[in-house]
Amino acid sequence: MQNLIDIYESETTCEYRGEFYHVRDNGAVLRSQRLNKRLRPLDNKWTFGNPNKQTGYMNIASETVHRIVATAFHGIQPSAKHVVDHIDTNRRNNRPQNLRWITKLENLLLNPITLQRLIFSYGSLDKFFEDPSIPIHANNDPNFDWMRTVTKQEAENTLNNLRNWSEKGEIPKNGQLNDWIFRSQPVNKEYNSRQQLITESMTPTAKQKNWKTPCKFPNCPLSVRSEGLIEYKNSLKEGSIFSENKFGKSNVIKSDINKGRNELYVLSTSENIKPFTLAKVTVENLNYMHESINSYFKIDGAEKGYIEALGGVWDGGETFDDLVG
Repeated sequence: MQNLIDIYESETTCEYRGEFYHVRDNGAVLRSQRLNKRLRPLDNKWTFGNPNKQTGYMNIASETVHRIVATAFHGIQPSAKHVVDHIDTNRRNNRPQNLRWITKLENLLLNPITLQRLIFSYGSLDKFFEDPSIPIHANNDPNFDWMRTVTKQEAENTLNNLRNWSEKGEIPKNGQLNDWIFRSQPVNKEYNSRQQLITESMTPTAKQKNWKTPCKFPNCPLSVRSEGLIEYKNSLKEGSIFSENKFGKSNVIKSDINKGRNELYVLSTSENIKPFTLAKVTVENLNYMHESINSYFKIDGAEKGYIEALGGVWDGGETFDDLVG
């Protein structure tokens, strides 16, 4: 069987901290011998590096391999505030597609897997920012046992599996991952047909789509009629309750019916990590179907989503939520 270190598609070179390296797109590096200097044990040898027991990162001598690979394929470190993010959180997967230069704050907000672990450790993002020194799960030590160098297919499997895992909002026991993460998983029907996932609400005339927690919709009409969406829209005054459940409630910012007059869009706010949410209400099978469309960190991103959902054009430029995805 061919050695994983020799399975690659492209190779480049870079200078990093006074050393010259050859770098492959599988995450392997080769440190060149210094001119007119004696040959060191690690010179001129391809390696994925050796794992650091304290950090989980792969090292070659005193340098971290991921920073060398990021420099070779993504350019030099943009600023002192930038770090290398392992997108799938596997610190031994140093394939260029898994690495990116971002700030520490962006690392928290751009990576849904990192964000879910943070929420698990502190209870909420707000509590982390209030005092990062006191996590709720103080004994939640990093687990590096599951991490390893991967093939291209395993890298794709890992990213797909972790995106599904973080999307569910559940953390495995002790926040740990296992070998399942590298395998191609059976199709998850829940995710494959999310748009068809229907949840019963606590309001008789309402149902929920892509919205797992059963909610009450206090202003939802008690009868389903042809003019029901107009009646519903007129009852959604600014500041009124749009939805409420065991976790809290959301209050209306604005609402409107799209140009086709068959979809009611509601922009609301709550005390969630992403405080602004966009929902769509339609009439389906004698029910007011409430569908969760998106959630946002900032009001401008929410306004953009709301305007575009109604068929309008956003002219406010790029928003924070466009950057964090």
